[in-house]
Amino acid sequence: QVQLVESGGGLVQAGGSLRLSCAASGRTFSSTAMAWFRQAPGKEREFVAASNRSGGSINFPDSVKGRFTISRDNAKNTVYLQMNSLKPEDTAVYYCAAPNNYNYAYTGSDIDVYAYWGQGTQVTVSS
Repeated sequence: QVQLVESGGGLVQAGGSLRLSCAASGRTFSSTAMAWFRQAPGKEREFVAASNRSGGSINFPDSVKGRFTISRDNAKNTVYLQMNSLKPEDTAVYYCAAPNNYNYAYTGSDIDVYAYWGQGTQVTVSS
C-alpha cells in the first residue's frame, strides 16, 4: 500500500503562486512515477502533471503548461507542484497520485492507472 498526504493548499489572489507538497510512504519512492490531478466542483478529475522516477520526464496539459512545474525530492519521498500565475479557473481540490503496482513508471493521464490517492488539498484562486 502507498500512502500519500498533500499539503500547501490555500486561498490566493489571481496572479499569485502556491507550492503543493505530497509526502509518500509505503513504496520505494524513487521507484515510482508520481502525478497531480485536480477536481473542480461539478467537474471530472483532471490530469495536471506527472513526473517519472528521476523527475526527468514531465507532462502537462495545455491548461497549465508554462505556469505549473512538478519536481520531486527522492531523499524526502516528496513530490511538489509549483503553481505560478494562478487563475480563478485553477480553483479545485488538488490530489497527488501514484500508479498501480503494475505500472510504476507510468506518467500518462489515464486516471484508471492510478491506484493510490491522497486526501486532496483545496486551492482557491480569487479574482
